[in-house]
Amino acid sequence: MKFDQGGYSIGEISARTGLTPDALRYYERLGLLPRFRRTAGGFRIYTSDVVERVRFVKQAQMVGLSLGEIRQLLRQMEREESEHGMAVTRLVATRLAEVDAKLRELRQLRRTLKGYLERPADISLEPHHGA
Repeated sequence: MKFDQGGYSIGEISARTGLTPDALRYYERLGLLPRFRRTAGGFRIYTSDVVERVRFVKQAQMVGLSLGEIRQLLRQMEREESEHGMAVTRLVATRLAEVDAKLRELRQLRRTLKGYLERPADISLEPHHGA
């Protein structure tokens, strides 16, 4: 529903973003979305730019950023509009380093497991007892 004052209802934004109304309210409480003006009846009036902001939040989550990190990033972007690219780069670089470390651990585990498959006699399912 489009309001007379301009803007959209929570149901409309929910349909456009794929988030539930409860999730939208939660994002607002966390500071991921700004506080929206309200109708005389207390309904939030969402602006069209909220769809793009939710899209950004979802993309940031997909690359592994926490909601807290995303909130921090959004606040920094609002303060330093021209320098927000550097903040994004730093956060993504940090997350990438964490992913690379996890990949190294997983590769090592894979080598270990593959070695067990190549030498099944070395695999013991019996508990080891001290002699």
